[in-house]
Amino acid sequence: MRFPSDDELMAGPNALDGALEDEGLGEGGALVDDDAAPEGEGLEDADSAIAESAEAELADLRRLRADAGAGLVAPEYPEGFRAGFVSVVGRPNVGKSTLTNALVGEKIAITSGRPETTRHNIRGIVHRPDSQIVVVDTPGYHRPRTLLGRRLNDMVREALAEVDAVVFCLPADQRIGPGDRFIARELRDVRAPKVAVATKTDLVGRERLVRHLLEIDRLGEWAAIVPVSALAGEQVGELADVLADLMPPSPPLYPAGDVTDESRDTLIAEYVREAALEGVRDELPHSLAVQVEEIAEREPRPGRTEPPLLDVRVNIFVERDSQKAIVIGRRGTRLKEIGTRSRAQIERLLGRRVFLDLHVRTAKDWQSDPKMLGRLGF
Repeated sequence: MRFPSDDELMAGPNALDGALEDEGLGEGGALVDDDAAPEGEGLEDADSAIAESAEAELADLRRLRADAGAGLVAPEYPEGFRAGFVSVVGRPNVGKSTLTNALVGEKIAITSGRPETTRHNIRGIVHRPDSQIVVVDTPGYHRPRTLLGRRLNDMVREALAEVDAVVFCLPADQRIGPGDRFIARELRDVRAPKVAVATKTDLVGRERLVRHLLEIDRLGEWAAIVPVSALAGEQVGELADVLADLMPPSPPLYPAGDVTDESRDTLIAEYVREAALEGVRDELPHSLAVQVEEIAEREPRPGRTEPPLLDVRVNIFVERDSQKAIVIGRRGTRLKEIGTRSRAQIERLLGRRVFLDLHVRTAKDWQSDPKMLGRLGF
């Protein structure tokens, strides 16, 4: 993050230049009073008045703080409680989201066999008796080819800026390559302790896993190296123990029961995008974006006691008309499948019956369009 220099601030639209005469300010910003007393006279009285005024304002502020805190009950937590943030990083499609879901114990990040499934930093909250770990699932760090790719990499760097620990995922079924080494070099500048995680251990034999762990050890300096199969639930608890020990002493950061701070609309859009990624061509996942347009409650029907339906209108964006045809499918069959698969998750999220209205729209080259990226939240 870059902050403007003092010179830039003074030259900006809020600078005092040109406003001195209008506001009755003399050179240097001193107030000009034609009827002012001679120099030195009345200064003690002025200082006394300023001091009394400042003390009165401080007293008012203390009363406001006391009133604001009245009735609030601080959550109870055991002595020695720890809490903090952990960023999960790695190349695309190395199991970061699956690991995040396994740690949290609930699905808060969509998963897919397609690279670049995760497109923003997703926070999941791990609640433990003696600690709380906020896991930040990040997009896959990669060589960007579009403006979207550059912004996704920026998200990863932002997630590493202020964390208490880093989890670096390296899949056991793949050799360590240039992308892994590049990320390892980037992590050298991160002061937080780093935990290397060998993911997808259920896909390899013991001998291959041992070689992989030795390669990871040579890749950098780690607070720990933990082999994990998030899909099978193996070693997930052990990884959580390691991360909890790395968290600083702190009260809980989120209320008990919260598993994520993602907005309702973001989760709905992600459920639809996950369903749309199933069974599509390799080039299409990069071109798919989803945005919730509106959620509206229907008028209650006379004589009915159950809550009325919620109308959820969602736009699915692609870059070309040919991709639009792929998503819709022959006679709308693919779009119907997307709606059926995602509606079940949306209804669980909202606790209501839903009418899901999906529209597929073409936004030409949206991945490189700054305005469209802004509209989609990138």
